[in-house]
Amino acid sequence: MDQIVSELLIYGDLPEDSILIRLSDIAAELKKADYDKNALRRKTYAEAKRILEISTDYAFDRNLWQCYLTYLLVMNENPFSLTCEKIGSKGGSVSGFAMSDFHAFRELFHYDFTLFKEKLGIDCFDVITHYEAIDKPELMYNGNVSEKVRGLAEKLAEASDDETFFRLVTGFYKDYGVGNFGLNKAFRIREEKDGSVGFTAVNNMDKVVLDDLIGYEIQKQKLVENTKAFVEGRKANNVLLFGDSGTGKSTSIKAIVNEYYDDGLRMIEIYKYQFKMLSQLISEIKNRNYKFIIYMDDLSFEEDESEYKFLKAVIEGGVETRPENILIYATSNRRHLIKETWGDRHDMGKDSEDIHHSDTVEEKLSLGNRFGVTIGYFKPDRQEYYNIVEKLAEKSGITMDQKELRLQADQWEMRHGGVSGRTAQQFVNHLLGLQAD
Repeated sequence: MDQIVSELLIYGDLPEDSILIRLSDIAAELKKADYDKNALRRKTYAEAKRILEISTDYAFDRNLWQCYLTYLLVMNENPFSLTCEKIGSKGGSVSGFAMSDFHAFRELFHYDFTLFKEKLGIDCFDVITHYEAIDKPELMYNGNVSEKVRGLAEKLAEASDDETFFRLVTGFYKDYGVGNFGLNKAFRIREEKDGSVGFTAVNNMDKVVLDDLIGYEIQKQKLVENTKAFVEGRKANNVLLFGDSGTGKSTSIKAIVNEYYDDGLRMIEIYKYQFKMLSQLISEIKNRNYKFIIYMDDLSFEEDESEYKFLKAVIEGGVETRPENILIYATSNRRHLIKETWGDRHDMGKDSEDIHHSDTVEEKLSLGNRFGVTIGYFKPDRQEYYNIVEKLAEKSGITMDQKELRLQADQWEMRHGGVSGRTAQQFVNHLLGLQAD
């Protein structure tokens, strides 16, 4: 194994503490006459445990070793894989280097762990390469990663030659991308110790689609039209979804990401206190072969908050033009995102030191105006509320007399915040709980 790993060029910059590097180091030690059997056995078990941990996180099955190697390939962001993500494999010298690396990976795919078994007296790799996973709820793992990695691993294991292996991996890069962005739909950001921006994938994102949101057909159509233009490379606008709480603003954005994921749409959620990192975030993603929605939920600012100025500069008005693969989608209960006071209605308030209040008002209104598309979501009337309840109940398999259903829906909303889509969903969830009981 150590000889095979030493031949890797493009994929050879693995961290020293990675499973593959550590196992190759153990293999090298086993060739020495004076190796410490007990110490190497402990190290081998530690790496086998790490393979099991990764496999548990992503629900890998059957040959966990091959799933792990496939995971390495699809997560490795290097000049070759990033180029394939954008334009596919176009030949050239770098493709020759990649072919050599894929030959090495084919050997690793079918590596014989007999050396470990005979020298250390362990059979853990017999189990790992013929593994039967325990069924578990999908919420316990990242289903998107699991499905894609397992599918590719099975194809790579059957590849009859290096060319087929090469074609499968590069085809995956072109179809899905490479790294976290290739495998996941949504992300949150974090500030690293060196001040850079890191990305944390959101596992098991809500699988909601637009049809799950009852009503609001005009609003959904506006959102679809803008997003469709965006993913197809046409001009599109930043979007502000505003209106009453519980009406489906956030649900609409999650649904739109689910529906256009296969077209390369990704979502990055950012919180207000992270707005100072917006410029760094954009620098990290502007050259990737994806369309990114930067998502801001429940966006609003009080009078004494200044973070909105970072957002204004990014949306429109900064020195650097916003990249064409990035849009901002925000939700808010306010049409005007920055709190206004009655004093703002007069050019000079009685106790104000601001000489030009009209300028102040203009600055506060300008943020909302920088969203090219604004979509209003408002509470349904009583009949629309009944319609939402009835359709949700029907989709959930609840059979109840319409009159009784409406009566209970009325009683529920009076105790739970008034009529809204959220209240309707909570009521239906309540009914489903009673059925289970």
